[in-house]
Amino acid sequence: MSATLPIADPSTVRRETATLLRAHRTELGKVLALHTVAAVAGLTGPWLLGRLVDMVTDGTTTSAVDRLVGVLVAAVLVQAVVIRFAQKASMILGEKVFAELRESFMDTVTRLPLSTVERAGTGDLVARTTNDVNKLQHAVRFGVPRILVCVVTILLTFAAALVVAPLVALGLFVGIPFVVLATRWYLRRATPGYLRESAAYATLNGTITEAVEGARTTDALHLGAPLRRRVRRDLREAFEAERFTLGLRLVLIPTVDAAFSAAPVIAMLWGGWLVSQGHASVGEVTTVVAFGFQLGGPVFDLIFWLDELQVAAVSLARVVGVGQVPQDREAGTAVPSDEHVVGTGVRYAYREGHDVLHGIDLDLRVGERLAIVGPSGAGKSTLGRMLAGIHPPTGGSVTVGGVPLVDLPLEDLRGHVALVTQEHHVFVGTLADNLRLADTGASDERLAEALDAVDARGWAEALPDGLATKVGSGGHVLTAAQAQQVALARLVLLDPHTLVLDEATSLLDPRAARHLEKSLNGVLEGRTVVAIAHRLHTAHDADRVAVVDGGRITEIGPHDELVAAGGDYAKLWHSWQHE
Repeated sequence: MSATLPIADPSTVRRETATLLRAHRTELGKVLALHTVAAVAGLTGPWLLGRLVDMVTDGTTTSAVDRLVGVLVAAVLVQAVVIRFAQKASMILGEKVFAELRESFMDTVTRLPLSTVERAGTGDLVARTTNDVNKLQHAVRFGVPRILVCVVTILLTFAAALVVAPLVALGLFVGIPFVVLATRWYLRRATPGYLRESAAYATLNGTITEAVEGARTTDALHLGAPLRRRVRRDLREAFEAERFTLGLRLVLIPTVDAAFSAAPVIAMLWGGWLVSQGHASVGEVTTVVAFGFQLGGPVFDLIFWLDELQVAAVSLARVVGVGQVPQDREAGTAVPSDEHVVGTGVRYAYREGHDVLHGIDLDLRVGERLAIVGPSGAGKSTLGRMLAGIHPPTGGSVTVGGVPLVDLPLEDLRGHVALVTQEHHVFVGTLADNLRLADTGASDERLAEALDAVDARGWAEALPDGLATKVGSGGHVLTAAQAQQVALARLVLLDPHTLVLDEATSLLDPRAARHLEKSLNGVLEGRTVVAIAHRLHTAHDADRVAVVDGGRITEIGPHDELVAAGGDYAKLWHSWQHE
């Protein structure tokens, strides 16, 4: 059963935001100061226009007008120069903040308990690492600076209008109540609406990803029709969620736009009456009306970015929520006395009350090779994950040297036990970068030795740039078999004492797999190896074979003894021989 990853509550989001802003308060102060200077310079134009009107009305000289024009030109030049530096400072601040957010998020994601990731499914986590991070990137780089600029400009414009002509400026405030009501109405509905929208797209993302990855299975089992119905259902929910948020914007934006568009008109009519009564001059009215028209741009930007900021706030809540996933283990201080791995009464349930493993006892002899076989769905891979310490057992324990695996720090755990499955990932970067994930300090010579151990040195050296060849998305495409060999080479570099191989050579053809396993013998010498296999020649070569069926070990012993016993393993062996 899938479980949704946590979403941070508003107070946590505010705390995280405040922490980020405090960490950059010096840069933030610089940005605000520069934009304030630019805004003040921008207010000079309307003020000079009003002065000019009054001067012409009262009578003036050409030289006086020339001086005003000179001041206006100087103000425009100052504003242009300051805006340039203000925008640069804003972008630098945005990049710094987003870089910290991204690095913190990736650090959190890579430390998530695998059990939680598997229960949550790929859709939600992928949506948070792509859609949500992209929305945050847009808001941090562009939205936050623009909102700061707009707020400063609007406040200074209202303040300037009140200073120039307090009575006339009252006309600019007529639409404020409508703006406040519309904004409060919008904010009450925006967060739930955008949360629903993000969740809908995460679900749709997961559905489509699973459909693509499982296309062959879907086709083989004729599941296309129900899958299409599921996609249509998820699309409908995403459409309805987006239509709701669009409706919010269709109320907010026109209301605010109408209120501020009407403000200069009302100020002009109100100012005209004040002029007729002798309470204001034509120049003062001109200045305030010009201020009103000048508010249009910042107000429109503010409303636009207010909506974008709501989207970003929801994305930030989802990103921060990933960090609230509880750890599935707590590292202790005990140190294993040896490399002896023992499973005692091991039980595991992906869903509470539905055990997949039922009290398995397994004593791995140090240095032995144990093959685990059995029908599909019997619990072989789950047992392998328990023996590798991937998930804590829901009952019983797995220990190494008397210390539970889940009590070991992850860095120490992988030095004792490591798992390689049939699912491998090639990361974007060079082949050397991919190998050094297991040992960051490994020399090129050591990398070549690891590739040689898994029969991959030949094709690796034949690549256009050898170990420096770019692989992964956008680079040289490795075959599934080559990706599997890279994963095994990482295992060689990691150098653990106990290895769990979950059908780790399944993507190679049988002859190549057999040759690779023989090549690995030298590397695996002296290590404890647990091989989960469907090719029974692996079991034939093992010291012992464990048959798993229904989440229990039904037989265990040397190959020859189990064949002679005539039980489940003997049937599997004879059936495999006749294939």
